[in-house]
Amino acid sequence: MSEDPEVSRGPVVTPVRVVIGLCLVAPFVAMLWVGSYAETDPAFIGVPFFYWYQMAWVVISTVLTMIAYKLWQRDQRARREGGAK
Repeated sequence: MSEDPEVSRGPVVTPVRVVIGLCLVAPFVAMLWVGSYAETDPAFIGVPFFYWYQMAWVVISTVLTMIAYKLWQRDQRARREGGAK
């Protein structure tokens, strides 16, 4: 019997893809867990914690999304180069 070398076994879970997932899920968890930041202290330059915490997550989310995108590009490039051999 001949074996087909290109047998598709579904999505492959790799450590890089787990990190990508964590980068994309972290902002949702941080924002949906309101009890963790529903306070006024500590204030930052007069702005209550509740507000500056959310604004900080705008920047953090942007950075995490950029990291996830770059990791995804690297993963896809590695898969293409590995499959071309």
